[in-house]
Amino acid sequence: MTAETIPPLLGYADRLSVRPGETVGVKVSCTLPDTFNASLVRIISADPNPSGPGIIEEPVPAALDGDYPARVQIFTPGSCAAVSLKKGVPLPASMTVSAMIWPTRPGHSEQAVISFSAQNVPQPWFVLGIDDTGHGFCRVVMDDGSTAQATLLAPLRERKWCHLWVNIDEENGQLIVGSHSEGRGENNITTLTGRVTGKRSKPGEILIAAARAEGRSFHFNGKIDSPTIYDRYVDHTAILDENNKLEKYLFARWDFGIGVNTTQIHDIGPHSLNGSLINYPARAMTGWNWDGSEMCWRHAPSQYGAIHFHDDDIYDFNWETDFSFEIPDNLKSGVYGIRLTHGDYTDTVPLVICPPRGQQSARLCVLISTFTWTVYGNHARPDYNTTWQEKIANWNAYPWNPAEFRDYGLSTYNFHSDGSGICHASYLRPLFNLRPGYLTFGASQCSGLRHYQADSHLTAWLEAKGHDYDVITDELLHEEGVEVLAPYAAVTTGSHPEYHTLESLDALEAYRDQGGNLAYLGGNGFYWRVSLHPENKGLVEIRRAEGGIRAWAAEPGEYYSAMDGTYGGLWRRNGRPPQRLAGVGFSAQGTFSGSYYRRTPESYDQKYSWMFDGIEDETLGDFGLCGNGAAGFELDRVDYRLGSPENTAILASSENHDDSFVLVPEEHLTHITNWPGAPKEQLIRADLAYIETETGGAIFSTGSITFCGSLPTNDFRNNISTLLDNVFHRFLID
Repeated sequence: MTAETIPPLLGYADRLSVRPGETVGVKVSCTLPDTFNASLVRIISADPNPSGPGIIEEPVPAALDGDYPARVQIFTPGSCAAVSLKKGVPLPASMTVSAMIWPTRPGHSEQAVISFSAQNVPQPWFVLGIDDTGHGFCRVVMDDGSTAQATLLAPLRERKWCHLWVNIDEENGQLIVGSHSEGRGENNITTLTGRVTGKRSKPGEILIAAARAEGRSFHFNGKIDSPTIYDRYVDHTAILDENNKLEKYLFARWDFGIGVNTTQIHDIGPHSLNGSLINYPARAMTGWNWDGSEMCWRHAPSQYGAIHFHDDDIYDFNWETDFSFEIPDNLKSGVYGIRLTHGDYTDTVPLVICPPRGQQSARLCVLISTFTWTVYGNHARPDYNTTWQEKIANWNAYPWNPAEFRDYGLSTYNFHSDGSGICHASYLRPLFNLRPGYLTFGASQCSGLRHYQADSHLTAWLEAKGHDYDVITDELLHEEGVEVLAPYAAVTTGSHPEYHTLESLDALEAYRDQGGNLAYLGGNGFYWRVSLHPENKGLVEIRRAEGGIRAWAAEPGEYYSAMDGTYGGLWRRNGRPPQRLAGVGFSAQGTFSGSYYRRTPESYDQKYSWMFDGIEDETLGDFGLCGNGAAGFELDRVDYRLGSPENTAILASSENHDDSFVLVPEEHLTHITNWPGAPKEQLIRADLAYIETETGGAIFSTGSITFCGSLPTNDFRNNISTLLDNVFHRFLID
């Protein structure tokens, strides 16, 4: 990309959530001249819809305020493994280099499987890979600058395991490249006889899945298993013969089944040429010898010796820090933004500021779903259309969309360039959809908001109603456990707390069981299980295993997280349906449209009269900025078989959803039957539920993503606003 084709001002922070006393580093790239300005704002409302409160930001004086030199910072997508050659350990003059590969984009471009470079030399002197026509090749540059290249006659097949190897026989001056493909049973060999000689004593670098040359990296797309170097010419038939022991000739062999939850690769050869992974490719992948007998990599590491590399993997942009600042002790907890400005251009980097550890300033805690924000980060929607820009301009909404800037790294709801699902997410990069004013659904007649912007409907309502609150992120919940929530009389979610780790879910459940009051104000919550990388802060992994509404499906045998070794997929498949925590769980989904709730006879019981104080309507929420109704898009319902407590009271249920709404896949058994055994029309609903716990607390669940979008209607004066106000007064005062 050139400066003319990228957003002129972008930034990110090295923290998404922070406490007072901690330091945040901010990284900025600006294609504009001179300087940019930075300031701090508190985000009250992030919805640009002129029919609502609009974007509300409060300036906050801060030490970061000021001008900073503008500069362009670049980033380099694509994953690989890098190994530095040790002094005194030269590569052999004659050698055999081999790897098992599973190419996913053969014929797309030249791709390196293994490359060798000398120190301070811009071009690699050795590349074993696939050329731009899909044929395996090896290229060697001699000391005099001449090049020898041998190319296979038959192309390699996509998504089929292949043993790719090359012999450099310096004594005979031969370069022999060959392959043996899965299912074919034949060898494909090309021999080049000539002067193939050269000194290999210079220190340098080995790259696996890439080659740095001509300002490019020639990244490999696909899996690589057992890359190996022998210190002499080894006949290919001996390599393929598993009974032939070649360890005595071993120079290096990297076993990717070791250290799966790290960013290190381990050489089991005599020289311990360990290396590091760049841009974190997918680990715990089934290898060439996976036979389906074991589905968990921890139980059969020898069958999970593959890493899946991609030319568009990106974890951390690694931009240099433009400025840092320490969060002052007196800063009010809330959702903030680091506002960057240059002329007409702005970019607001999100920052969630939590209270000091062990302190609270309010009785209410708003749980911010940073895992979900990150997992959806830079989601390029397939329905994006440039016609959205007219609405965006009219509303003065955030102008940049990840669908137009895919090189910045997409979300786990998108695919890699090779068609495999993206299973890693990180906030260490600019995330376009984590900005005030961003529209997720630009063609809708409503606000069309989700996640960060939709959650601001709740914070704007809390400010308007005078409810004091602290914010805590699920990242802190994961790190610190239930203790971080224990002081609060009530904890409320936002619109979509979909992704949780075992630790964050345990903490929420413990808070509830200790008598806490929990408000679940969303839909499709507590749905997917995610894992965090033990070494790399901000890196989240999702394995989209069996079941669930999902953008892609994990390959068989790849359902277990590389980061913590646990079974991925739905929490329901892990024996923890959302109904167990909040009384309701995901049932149906449709287009981004909303309907209303109708009160049930039970809601008129005197026991619940306090909740409906000031409400005379039988229907609730037939309005809203999101979907035009409080019950919409993704709907959760009560199901006692899935764990809804027996005393769960259904006080209202939605109805009259349009024909786009369907049951989620895990509810289906066949085309005419479903798991609950009820007519599907009865299951397409959001339940507004209330549960009194045995330990003296209570749970209030709305079962709808669009619920919070109804709060701002009529300047926050409506029956949804009154209902929630009544609930919070009971939770916080009584």
